[in-house]
Amino acid sequence: MSRTAEIKRNTGETSVQLKLSLDGGEASAETGIGFLDHMLDLVARHGRLGLQIDATGDLETGAHHTTEDVGIVLGQALDQALSDRSGIRRYGFATVPMDEALAECAIDISGRPLCVFEADLPQVSIAGFDSELAEEFFRAVSNSSKMTLHVRVLYGSNAHHMIEAAFKAFARALREAISIDPDESGVPSTKGTLTD
Repeated sequence: MSRTAEIKRNTGETSVQLKLSLDGGEASAETGIGFLDHMLDLVARHGRLGLQIDATGDLETGAHHTTEDVGIVLGQALDQALSDRSGIRRYGFATVPMDEALAECAIDISGRPLCVFEADLPQVSIAGFDSELAEEFFRAVSNSSKMTLHVRVLYGSNAHHMIEAAFKAFARALREAISIDPDESGVPSTKGTLTD
């Protein structure tokens, strides 16, 4: 079974092309936002994903549109690559430290989009990436992939470290949730579907 997806999204604000393999492969991210590229590289590495993203956007107005649209397209690709969700573990959880910061993430690939993001992030811009955009990214991924996603940064003082811990925790939890469960032959749900 091929667990891959290729998505293209073009709007008046952005153009995003993304290739995803849930079972590994090449990783590259070119969004014009250096910090976002770094976070996407972390998602690929710690999620063990093949992930290639090429995005352009109206960065003269800020990084918001590009960040959100990359999240939307990643979510759409996850939804497509997971197909009917047969054989996956469904749930994933990770706690990740990054120096003084600690973050945790819990995922349910449930078919029910919900994002809970709790983080007392300093209001700063990191190489053009406003710290508040971390929540926008996770919300977009959750909505488009139809997953329940809880991300919490428990503590920290450096915004870079806090956001990086959150992205790494997301990647590690995602890796667990999308992995194949050898003891699960069907869809891991009593209702028989995780896509509606």
